[in-house]
This record gives sequence, C-alpha cells and structure tokens, in this order.
Amino acid sequence: MTRRGVIRCSLAAVLFGISAPAASRLAGDMGAFTLAGLLYLGAAIAVLPVVGRVRPTRRAVVRGAPRLATAVVLGGAVGPVLLAAGLGHAPAATASLLLNLELVFTTVLAYFLFREHIGPRVAAGTVLVVIAGIVLGWSGNADLRWGALLIAGACLCWGVDNCVTANLDELAPSHITFVKGVIAGGANLTIGLILGGAPAGWPILGALVVGGFGYGMSITLWVAGARDLGAARGQLVFATAPFVGAIVAWTVFTDPVTTREVVSLLIAAVGVSFVLRSDHDHDHTHEPIEHDHEHVHDDGHHDHTHPDAELVRHQHSHRHEALVHSHPHVPDLHHRHDHTRA
Repeated sequence: MTRRGVIRCSLAAVLFGISAPAASRLAGDMGAFTLAGLLYLGAAIAVLPVVGRVRPTRRAVVRGAPRLATAVVLGGAVGPVLLAAGLGHAPAATASLLLNLELVFTTVLAYFLFREHIGPRVAAGTVLVVIAGIVLGWSGNADLRWGALLIAGACLCWGVDNCVTANLDELAPSHITFVKGVIAGGANLTIGLILGGAPAGWPILGALVVGGFGYGMSITLWVAGARDLGAARGQLVFATAPFVGAIVAWTVFTDPVTTREVVSLLIAAVGVSFVLRSDHDHDHTHEPIEHDHEHVHDDGHHDHTHPDAELVRHQHSHRHEALVHSHPHVPDLHHRHDHTRA
C-alpha cells in the first residue's frame, strides 16, 4: 500500500467524520434536499481555486462522461438526500457510526461488479464492519430503524460512486468534486427551496462551510487516495471517519454515550485494521493503456520521457505499453487485473 494513498484517505476521513455530526445539527433547520444541496454547493466552492489548474481534454471528458454521470446522480444527488433525511431520525453518534456501511457496499461492489482484488484480510475486515452495523442499528426504536435504513441507502449510493470514481482516471479529483457540487448540489437545492422555502441565513452559511471541508476537500482527497489504493482499500481507510464523527458527537456536542455505540465502534475498528497489510505479490501483466493521472517516473510503471525534471509529481495524458513483472501491489489504477489464477 502506498503511503500517499493512506494519508490522503485518512485526511479525507477526518474531514468527513467531523462533518457528519455538524450536519446533523443543521438537519433540524432545513429540509433534506436543501441541506444536501448546500453541502455539495459548498464542496464546489471549496475546489473552485484549483479546478482550473489542469483542464481535461475533450476526449477525456467524453470517455469519462458515463461514469461521471453515475457519480453525480448517485453520489452527489441521491446519497446526500438520503443521509440528510436519515440524520433527522438518528442521534449524531449513531448516524456517524452507521456510515461504516459505505465500506461494506464499496467492497462488495468492487469485488463482484468491478472485479477488484479483495483478499482474505479485506474480506474479514468487511464482515466485522457488517456486524458492527447490525449491533448499531438493531433497536426497538422504530424511528431509529427508519433513520438507519435511510443512512444505509445513502451508503449504497456512495458505494457505487466510490467504485466508479476510483476508476475515473480521465479527470482530476477536483473536476469530479466540482461537477458533483454544481450539478447535484444545484438540483437538490432548487428542489429544497421549492418544497420548503429558504432557510435562515446562518444555517445556510454553516451548511456551505461544512460542505466545503467535509465534502469538497474530503471527496477530492479520497478520489486521489483511492487511485493509489483501489476503491475497497481506500474505503477501509476512510472508514475511520465514523469513529471521528462519533467522538466529535460525544465530546463537542455532548451526545450521550451508549453501550451499543461503543461496542459497535470497537468491532468496526478491528475490522478497519485488517487493511493495513493487504497488499500481495505475483507475476502480473499490464495491458497497453492510455490515461491521465498524476505520477512520477521512479515507480517502475512510467517510463515515458520529458524534457523537464522527471522525478517531480505531475499530471498529463500518457500511454503505457504492455509489461509483465512482479512486485507487491494493491489494486490501484495500474493493477486492476484479473486474479482468478493468481
């Protein structure tokens, strides 16, 4: 596993973890559509200063359009609305810990639909997080069960989004975040204003700030990190976000600490730890491919030449020729190969 990918996904987790309990405080001030729209518009504003640094080519936009559209609809529009609705039915700490279900959906989809290598450690970690989610959501409180179902639906949407964006190497992470924020955020906000009218001024500012940090910076960091680790492993690292959110809810917002939440947190923490040694080593083949992502030239995969310094991390469209070699790796952008005989 690359250190860069782990650091990026960890920072993304901290930012999103803080945002969940903060957003739950805003859920009572506005409708689900309005809150979801403001959060993602805040995300677009946050990445606006960097979105024009690397402009995608027309060909890259055309190639990535179907996957980007999926990410915008499910990850940027439907998922946030379900989460915003669920936050109104569950305590902040419980809602934060339930977000670990995003890991489960991401792992299952990455393996069965996107043929990403998982391995026994990642599979075992995912099972433990499932158990933690059951412990957390199993309650006699009908309102809590409804909230848990809505949050689980949001996690399913984000699971699809994670797998799609981790493989979307034609566009920069900031471009993906910006398009999500403008299109999905704008659409949800319009619906929210039509249904419920405009909220007060301070909650609007609060939602934009939470969205800027907890969605804009977090999504951009996660997409970049998942390209280094693969969707499932990137999400396992990101699964520390609910722990951060629960701690913030308990300490900053003084939510009561329940035994069910503590037990769930401990089980999920053990599950997340399984990702730390989940790389593997075998002979593998790189098929010829042309894509656009940030890279250096000392990683054994990028041997094209430049007139400038080649050890500086940079991004541009480049081509890989066929290559067969062996080294420890995870399913990053260059290692999404089949493992049926590995």
